Amino acid sequence: MAAPLTARRGAGDAGGRRVLLLPPLLLALLLARPAGALVEGLYCGTWDCYEVLGVSRAASKAEIARAYRQLARRYHPDRYRPEPGDPGPGRTPQSAEEAFLLVATAYETLKDEETRKDYDYMLDHPEEYYSHYYHYYRRRLAPRVDVRIVILVSVCAISVFQFFSWWNSYNKAINYLATVPKYRIQAMEIAKEQGLLRKAKEKGRNKKSKEEIRDEEENIIKNIIKSKVDIKGGYQKPQIRDLLLFQILLAPVHLCSYIVWYCRWVYNFNIKGKEYGEEERLYLIRKSMKMSKSQFDSLEDHQKETFLKRELWIKENYEVYKQEQEEELKQKLANNPRWKRYRRWMRNEGPGRLTFVDD
Repeated sequence: MAAPLTARRGAGDAGGRRVLLLPPLLLALLLARPAGALVEGLYCGTWDCYEVLGVSRAASKAEIARAYRQLARRYHPDRYRPEPGDPGPGRTPQSAEEAFLLVATAYETLKDEETRKDYDYMLDHPEEYYSHYYHYYRRRLAPRVDVRIVILVSVCAISVFQFFSWWNSYNKAINYLATVPKYRIQAMEIAKEQGLLRKAKEKGRNKKSKEEIRDEEENIIKNIIKSKVDIKGGYQKPQIRDLLLFQILLAPVHLCSYIVWYCRWVYNFNIKGKEYGEEERLYLIRKSMKMSKSQFDSLEDHQKETFLKRELWIKENYEVYKQEQEEELKQKLANNPRWKRYRRWMRNEGPGRLTFVDD
């Protein structure tokens, strides 16, 4: 039978010292820290977890588990029967429930090697008050599942969502292009040249209904558009390498590639003074326009040729081009009837005016 539950007192006598002679900061620290190792709110509180279970500090896991099972059966609220002369807190059903919870807390503290190590350190070093609080709540509030598994599952879930979202956007773009006469007519001509539409209208045993023929022709046109049209930007065909999971896995490769590219740029253009090639010029223009790579790639080829002809990679030329674009936008807005109505409304009935209805 395990030993009865007994309290362990702290051995503090700091109140008897002549604290008036101490500096104010040291006085505050002494008053803030308890004198004993057992602190209310940490582990078993003011009880010693070893004495709660009736084992020594050198007890093995098997001895701790055996003592816990004995005390749990003894103090379980549904099975507790007070014995004559039973000391300790378990004298009434209410105190037996408290004792049962205390026994469970002691067992949870001592059954884990890391928690037991922190508890032993607290008993041996009672002066490290704040460190004990930190270790206790770090283990208590730490997630039960490995954080690496949580991060991996989250990244995989985001990647799957990205893939299906991009496919949805890509299919929407294909469906829209199939309704544009320019692309639809070209796709139908290619399908006729390849004989794909005749196969869809085969008769005989494989005769199909009009709806089936129409759906099959529509799929043929969409497949031709997919193979012939290069969609760029936010509606481009999704690539596996663009997913978050693969971007994280390839991050070291991208970082090394960027370092190599940057060193070559500095060596070729800053040190040796070489002239920029077409790719470098487009890169400088994109940076001046503050556009992402996908946004810049979605521009038409004739627009990029215009940028190169005007030498917009030169800062002065780009500033002139920017002013021209702003003036052109102002001119368009000035001649736009909707913009005129909006300005008239802002001047007469816009924000800052109070209007009243007579009726």
